[in-house]
Amino acid sequence: MAYSFNVDDYLSSSAAAHPDKVAIVDHNGTRRTTFAQLNDMGKRLGSHLVALGLERAPILLVLPKSMEALGCFAGVTKSNNFYTIFDESAPIERLHKVLSVFAPRVIITRHDYPQRQALEDLARELLPEVTCLAVEDVASFTIDEAALAARRRSHIDTDLLYVLFTSGSTGEPKGVTICHKSVIDYTEWLSTHFGFNERTVFLNQAPFYFDNSITDIYSTFKGGCELHLIASMLFSFPVKVIRYMAAQHITTIFWVPSVLCHFANTHTMAKLGVELKELKQVIFCGEPMPNKQLNEWRRHLPWCRYTNLYGPTEITDVCTYYDVERDFGDDEILPIGYACANTQALVLDADHHLITEDQVGVKGGLFIRGTSLSLGYYHNKDKTRERFIQNPQHDNYLDLIYDTGDIVAYNEHGELVCYGRADSQIKYQGHRIELGEIEAVVSAHPEVTGCACVFTEQIALFYTSVGAQELDLRAYLQDKLPAYMIPRHLIAWPRFELNQNGKINRLVLKAWLEQHH
Repeated sequence: MAYSFNVDDYLSSSAAAHPDKVAIVDHNGTRRTTFAQLNDMGKRLGSHLVALGLERAPILLVLPKSMEALGCFAGVTKSNNFYTIFDESAPIERLHKVLSVFAPRVIITRHDYPQRQALEDLARELLPEVTCLAVEDVASFTIDEAALAARRRSHIDTDLLYVLFTSGSTGEPKGVTICHKSVIDYTEWLSTHFGFNERTVFLNQAPFYFDNSITDIYSTFKGGCELHLIASMLFSFPVKVIRYMAAQHITTIFWVPSVLCHFANTHTMAKLGVELKELKQVIFCGEPMPNKQLNEWRRHLPWCRYTNLYGPTEITDVCTYYDVERDFGDDEILPIGYACANTQALVLDADHHLITEDQVGVKGGLFIRGTSLSLGYYHNKDKTRERFIQNPQHDNYLDLIYDTGDIVAYNEHGELVCYGRADSQIKYQGHRIELGEIEAVVSAHPEVTGCACVFTEQIALFYTSVGAQELDLRAYLQDKLPAYMIPRHLIAWPRFELNQNGKINRLVLKAWLEQHH
């Protein structure tokens, strides 16, 4: 297929080339949808949105992870509009905030959505002209090929594709805007680097409101792959998931590290890893992957290719990659590697001077430039100007770079290593400390299954362990960290609460610490 300027070209081309091939498997393996069927749903919804007179307009989807949600993605795209999606578990209070910022022209839910009436009443109060649709009605809409063709001609590649809302530090959601061009650039790199094609079978883990999901979705649309969607709760039962993967011939997974760690900590890989003979690629992103748990996967599935991807939502999911090709100790930090194609990673010091590869170990902030950059925050110019800045290397033309807020350094191999968030870099007893370095050392303890550092006036470390036992971590750390880096509080924790993206919710830990110390 020739290079596309519209993400919809991926699905349209796959539907033409492989109309009867299964595209989506959902309902825990009981329902299969072909590319032709998925494309047909997209055309029906797209035609209806055109008939409503909408173009480049915001569309809100409140739907569970399903074929219907993907069909709505396709329909919004075909009509040259843009979407944001929330799962049905999203509280009305959060949806209220999003309605105020996003101001959707159309809201699509399902008939059985428990809060459907409350959401529609709220939306009509805030937005009197909003149209509310039920996804079940899309099948009755009429396809208008001429109208869709006209919208395809009016499209340009910097038109928005989606807006994903992330939690802001003030508690107000930030809408990250991503255009077609950025997703196309990313999808082309993925297809080249990983070789995704019609034989690739994904098992999706990321929620659709989390940017990791776009890897599975748009790689499937482009490559004619097969994408499996299972209930999120099943990932709490690793044995069931692995048996599903074996039965469904899964070849590729792109999961957050917390899920991979759960599988390793329960020793599921040791018991059942041999069943995953067809699994070829294990890709992860979203937070640091501890080498202790990664080594467990590598021991029991040595034939797999392991890749660490890194990138914030503002960079169209990913901006650096690292194919794990050498051995790492359990207490080492896994590199985030190198910039993806058509992307530049700049390491800058506090004065915005460039840190180069020959300055091994010199830490700085990571800034990204390239096609992958978001177009800014939806309806929030001030926040956009704060994080998307002019490239300080010159002032000759507009050249925006994005401040990731992460601290990195080059290692002796010329690879980037991420030491954590700049806002988790603390100054304590006159020393600058990256809390991520402490976590990497603690994670290597043979009995530790997870950990998280937080800082108020002192360093505190929360950890989970085998059998939920208390460990003498202070003695363990004395030989591994300087005294000023050893946490003042070492707290055995029963179970980490995760946020909606599957990362440890550190706000819960800070709140507990403030109450008890």
